[in-house]
Amino acid sequence: MILFPLPTTEKPVQANIKQARPSFSSPLTLDASPPLLPHPSIAPSLRSALPQPHPCAPADSRRPLLEGTMEQTFIMIKPDGVQRGLLLTRSFLAQIGDIISRFEKKGFYLKGMKFMNVERSFAQQHYADLSDKPFFPGLVEYIISGPVVAMVWEGKDVVLTGRRIIGATRPWEAAPGTIRGDYAVEVGRNVIHGSDSVENGKKEIALWFPEGVAQWKSNLHPWIYEA
Repeated sequence: MILFPLPTTEKPVQANIKQARPSFSSPLTLDASPPLLPHPSIAPSLRSALPQPHPCAPADSRRPLLEGTMEQTFIMIKPDGVQRGLLLTRSFLAQIGDIISRFEKKGFYLKGMKFMNVERSFAQQHYADLSDKPFFPGLVEYIISGPVVAMVWEGKDVVLTGRRIIGATRPWEAAPGTIRGDYAVEVGRNVIHGSDSVENGKKEIALWFPEGVAQWKSNLHPWIYEA
């Protein structure tokens, strides 16, 4: 017996599968356009749109929220901060440590830095306003016990903000996240010094950097400051 295939009316279906590929009429190019920053003419309107403090609020809180002045402050990493490696994680030239990076990440500019030993007479001059305190002799001995790192930082409201980054003088009162809150235990080993006012900052900078400091501005300035 011979078997023949039955006729069929269905036509074979041919799969028409194409690989999906993006189609570009022209080569893709990246346009290195200049950054789009707010035009200076609209800055006042942006400031006026912010909520303003109540007129009866204390004077310190009544300044506009975006107001700030470029200031300089003196910051010193004390001998204990240097000896504990809080300044540098590997070597002096290789990698900046946590203390310096906190100020830099905030948006402040390092204008001057010295790694130095302090003479007794110089330490006495720096802490002259504390000369009548019973702890003054011990403070001087502490500062001259090892090298320090003296720095000048610049930025808007850097004096007040710098003090907040540093934390309270008494480490047990310093909030976690501040330098002293994270690294200090004893008030006599509180790691770091920072100017407590703009006026004292000017005096300390003149004392420690009589030759002046570097004049420069980062290319990131318009991404940190409005003006």
